[in-house]
Amino acid sequence: MTDFPGSPDSAARERDAAESASAFAHPAVAPDRTAAYGDHPDQVVDFYAPRDGRTGAPLVVLLHGGAWRSPYDRAHVSPLADFLARRGFAVANVEYRRGGDDIPRQRDGAEPGAGSTGPVAGRWPETFDDVAAALDAMPALASRELPGADVRRIVVSGHSAGGHLALWAAARHVLPEGSPWRLPAPPSLRGVVALAPIADFATAVGLGVCGGAVTQLLGGEAGSVLGGDAGAVLDGDAGAVLDGDAGSALGGDAVAVERAAHADPGVLLPTGIATAIVHGVEDIVVPPAVSEAYVDAAARSGETVGLTLLGGVGHFPLIDPSADACAVVAEELAQLAW
Repeated sequence: MTDFPGSPDSAARERDAAESASAFAHPAVAPDRTAAYGDHPDQVVDFYAPRDGRTGAPLVVLLHGGAWRSPYDRAHVSPLADFLARRGFAVANVEYRRGGDDIPRQRDGAEPGAGSTGPVAGRWPETFDDVAAALDAMPALASRELPGADVRRIVVSGHSAGGHLALWAAARHVLPEGSPWRLPAPPSLRGVVALAPIADFATAVGLGVCGGAVTQLLGGEAGSVLGGDAGAVLDGDAGAVLDGDAGSALGGDAVAVERAAHADPGVLLPTGIATAIVHGVEDIVVPPAVSEAYVDAAARSGETVGLTLLGGVGHFPLIDPSADACAVVAEELAQLAW
């Protein structure tokens, strides 16, 4: 995370490290079934049947986080998938294409990873192609792989970058005209539960979330974030910096600004889909201000989004089955699903 005025102190960083270590200490849990929704190796879904054997269980479609970067795949949320299956849900843990140093940049021939350290965030348009394809295929896939799942009761959930994708998946019917991912009508979802999501791009860019991952996702360079001023103050208007505009929020990168209109949940409102957000007050990876900006934007659009702020909780307990926060996540899912 980029340092900025008021950035986390050593105690906050130590808390974050401990929470991360706990969340990632759980061994991966093998799925009951795996199915492909496309031809690419990353276009697969792991299915977890409800452990109590019930039929008619609601289906949670789970989208993992990791800043849309390749080192993080669905395995790290498989313990959460198993936890939810033990709570009586059917779960579909979705993989999708992420960015990495092993792929060419999507624009003007730049070298892989140019302007960044480590893997690039996201692949445009493949990351969005995959999430759209997985959600479109989900009712048929789940009916085949988990006959006991009730595909009329689907809740989409995701953590961090996956929380962004969950919000985006529920907003495809309000994408700009001509978008390849636009749906003609709202998706058939019971709702969305987003966990510490990168929900509002302007705020995330201003805070330097995940080392400029948002700008990279949109095809820009991490160094172009706010012209390098990660401490800029935002006014809460998606894409706009205080006394600035959408271009300045993304370092004047016109292509990134245009793509944001197709990718930023903060401007894809209202959705008409029941939406709840769970966020840790002590989160220094994706600060709660990012979710608060989305909730404010939703309110301006005439929509109410539930926001549960958990005191004493950072970024990773939301996906850690050994943490109390995980039970809160399950309850939020249950309120929408049942």
